[in-house]
Amino acid sequence: MAFARSLAAEFQKVFTTRMWWLLALILVAYVATMAGGFGAFLGWATENPDAAASTGGTGLPPGVDLAPLLYSFASSTGYVFPVLIGALAVTSEFRHRTLTTTFLAEPHRSTVLAGKFWTGLIVGGLFGVIGFATSVGAGAAALAAFGFDTGLDSSDAWALVGRGVLAMALWGAIGVGLGSLVPNQVAAIVIVIAFTQFVEPVLRLVSSLNEVTANVGRFLPGAASDALVGASFYNVASLGSTDSLEWWQGGIVLLGIAVVATVIGGATTWRRDVS
Repeated sequence: MAFARSLAAEFQKVFTTRMWWLLALILVAYVATMAGGFGAFLGWATENPDAAASTGGTGLPPGVDLAPLLYSFASSTGYVFPVLIGALAVTSEFRHRTLTTTFLAEPHRSTVLAGKFWTGLIVGGLFGVIGFATSVGAGAAALAAFGFDTGLDSSDAWALVGRGVLAMALWGAIGVGLGSLVPNQVAAIVIVIAFTQFVEPVLRLVSSLNEVTANVGRFLPGAASDALVGASFYNVASLGSTDSLEWWQGGIVLLGIAVVATVIGGATTWRRDVS
């Protein structure tokens, strides 16, 4: 039962520190602002088209369902948080030099990394539950305030939430893979923030301008995540093609990234001597 002990130890490492709930609080504030604020703005713009036009505001493009768009903010903008908690679960051991003790308690390094992978997956899912509870709550409140259908009586809305929680879980595992590849904590944090908040959004926007590049761009991790969830603000904001993967294909892409990154990290950085 070495794996069970390793898994229990990894959970204890995550939940006995303040980092997980601090990130969760920031996630709640961020998602509530995005889902509730954007929903209120679009509701106001829809009810007051002349006033919205005078301030440069616009409503949604024809055919876009507002409820899934608002609810998906938990994953389309909040996925950075499970990535961070997954990466920190690995890099903190290098930074604080506790990895030696970890390996003394469990000499099989692959077992330790597997424990971290599954912990990242489960904690990422927890962040997904927190994020989607926030986006659904704030988004539905904004919709109800302006008399729009919240869609909460639809099975499609709850299927989106379920897929979204799965996407966030996979992002947590991707964070573990990144941490195993880049053990320097500062470097890992910079990579996560730079890629998720700047590099990939720009790549997705640029790739949507051309049909050929759009076919490549849909395999970017954020695009795959949005495909898995089934809705995203980025799809509405793209300038060209919005064709995306099937939801199950998006899940396979995310899982593949998580597994490949973790395996490569386990075969390289994880095998080095620890001082």
